[in-house]
Amino acid sequence: MPDPFDFEGTSPRFDLPFLFAGQAQKEAWVNEAHARIDALLHCSVEGERSDPPVAPADGEAWIVATGAIGEWAGRESMVATWQADNWLFVAGREGMRVFDRSTRQERLFTTAWQVPLAPPEPSGGSVVDLEARAALSQLISALRVSGVFPES
Repeated sequence: MPDPFDFEGTSPRFDLPFLFAGQAQKEAWVNEAHARIDALLHCSVEGERSDPPVAPADGEAWIVATGAIGEWAGRESMVATWQADNWLFVAGREGMRVFDRSTRQERLFTTAWQVPLAPPEPSGGSVVDLEARAALSQLISALRVSGVFPES
């Protein structure tokens, strides 16, 4: 008969640490889980950069850009949050969304962080219908990238 308990050490989606009976220093594990939840719940980031800021504010979060250096080296595409004088890193997961304060828009993780670009406005031309169709097509594509519309 299989064992009814799953003794994995962390949760499958965001690596939240689990507690076990008789575990020493439970507060460290609980605090780690709370820090990760705090970083992810209604997540917003300051923007994206490859180097950690010199004097981050407590709770400040960033998306780690390609070519990361310093304490962020090897952490590309992760969300880095400054908590208790340390960087806490959380890997992006398929479907994860964050609000980017620098661009004032939502970003969606689908193998990488996606940023929808605004389509250009139609201008001039002798056939407005063709320009309008092209603008609508670009708008629909941008909404698909942002996750508003499903991929066709």
